[in-house]
Amino acid sequence: MPTKVQRHLLNDVSLAGPAHERTVFPGSNDDEQPVTLAPPAERRAAIDALHGTWIPRTLAQHLDAMVELFADEPFIITDDQTWTYRQIQDWSVRLAAGLYEMGIRKGEHVVVVMANHPEFVALKFAIARLGATSVPANFLLRERELGYVIEQSDAVAVIAMDQFRDMDYVAMLDSMMPGWAENGGGTVFPKVRNVIVFSADGTARECQSLGDVEALGTGATAQTVSEKVGPVDPSSFSDILYTSGTTGVSKGVLLRHDMILRAAYASAHSRAITPGHRCVFSLAMYHVFGYIECMLAVSFVGGAVVPQLVFDPADMLNAVSRHRLDEMVAVPTMTFALLDEARANSYDLSTLTIMYSSGGAAPASIWSEINEVFQPEEVAMGYGQTETTAAATRYFPEDPDEMLTGSHGKFRPAGIAGDLAEYKTIDLVTGRDLPRGEQGELMVRGLMVTPGYYNKPQETAATIDENGWLHTGDIGIVGADDSVLLTGRVKESYRCGGEMVMPTEVEAVLSAFPGVAQAHVAGIPHDRMGEVGCAFVVADAGGQLTEAALIAHCKSELARFKVPAHVLFVDVEDLPLTVTARVQKFRLVEMAQDML
Repeated sequence: MPTKVQRHLLNDVSLAGPAHERTVFPGSNDDEQPVTLAPPAERRAAIDALHGTWIPRTLAQHLDAMVELFADEPFIITDDQTWTYRQIQDWSVRLAAGLYEMGIRKGEHVVVVMANHPEFVALKFAIARLGATSVPANFLLRERELGYVIEQSDAVAVIAMDQFRDMDYVAMLDSMMPGWAENGGGTVFPKVRNVIVFSADGTARECQSLGDVEALGTGATAQTVSEKVGPVDPSSFSDILYTSGTTGVSKGVLLRHDMILRAAYASAHSRAITPGHRCVFSLAMYHVFGYIECMLAVSFVGGAVVPQLVFDPADMLNAVSRHRLDEMVAVPTMTFALLDEARANSYDLSTLTIMYSSGGAAPASIWSEINEVFQPEEVAMGYGQTETTAAATRYFPEDPDEMLTGSHGKFRPAGIAGDLAEYKTIDLVTGRDLPRGEQGELMVRGLMVTPGYYNKPQETAATIDENGWLHTGDIGIVGADDSVLLTGRVKESYRCGGEMVMPTEVEAVLSAFPGVAQAHVAGIPHDRMGEVGCAFVVADAGGQLTEAALIAHCKSELARFKVPAHVLFVDVEDLPLTVTARVQKFRLVEMAQDML
């Protein structure tokens, strides 16, 4: 395993320099010399110089190009095994060839239900190599929710884990599509031709396994797969990422190969990561944060990721020293837990150069706590959403500390990837453009912005105007310096632990429970989770309801992050209403703060 000193000298790109006072000692070898980070501008220039000019590519073409640069460098690291760039390439080729033999073709959609296993990475590139579209699903979704994603995406294949934590996906498949091992989706999901099961522990199943797919592709090469598939356009859709819930709410965001790679390059460029950069995260790679900001971003510098299957603060902190890691990436909820663990126990974080904390609301004090406890060289944060292919604004290491507490970063050029996004605000009532410094709804457009939602033309038209400006649903201010400050939400959605929750979905589940006359859900502030759900429930006359029963019902129907933390029982006359009899959600937040 290359030391950090060695890794910083890969490809004759030297990024060491006397920029910071704190020296990083990456290992215990006596012959290693301390390395300090060069100024961020120099590190960015080195990344741009390494790649020269921007070449639009598919994800598979990108991997192949990175293999030319970093073939034998580690790409995916676990405690048990390390995969190099060439090994991931070869693996993706075998899987692509196997999927092709099973009948998966260019333009078709493949649902993938998988945690942060190395197999997920290989599959992403394999599906891209076929010119097919990946539909990575949140593996916390329950049967009803997953069924909606499969159906709405027009998937022809489903690749799923057999189990993960308390989730039994084989049982879920049995319930959703009886006879799936022989008949695919059957009459329930007639478009699904193949269902493939991945067993992390190697348990044999009487069905198509991921190992079977790989075996079908034995002997294939990137060239032979390419000849069968034909050319794949970098502007074609690589992914459909679902934003939230289920029927009538959840939307599949369309993302193109080129826009995803530009976003990943922008992430590497803004953080100014160096050759061989290594980061650890437990953020799921079905989400843009783990997928683009971590796995794909490091690939531009021949870096490696250490993806965690579950979030465990102690394991994550131990990984920093065990694998000599440069960066931890987390949402604020995780960051607070990491801080608590680091205060309670001793960890070697001497190699840590960047702490990246983003994706949810957090008090300003989080940055001082990070600097005090973790002592990174630099910190990183940004603002974005699935519709903007991850973070479209960023805090740059050389920015003043005031930007960390007074904004959510700036939108800036991303080196050779170009100008990717711009923001403005509009008046909430009239829709007219507002001057810089005035509060309104944040609008964004650019190369990072989705062209729309899959098979939802009305929702697309309502979200993206004729000039390509996307309604973020957030209220904020765009400063004269291009900084963006969030001040509230137009939408009723809220973010719990980094995941977006649509209240209407939770309300529908609660309203279906016997004895519930009305249910209204709002996100309320929480120190660790950013926001949590609070349900206001009106019971039927004579109804006997308990908070425990309603929460248990939600747990059986919804992913964990959607389950409300509190249930408050109110009389119908206590609900704050507009003149058109709509519940005022902001008033519910105020009520919750008074009642809890």
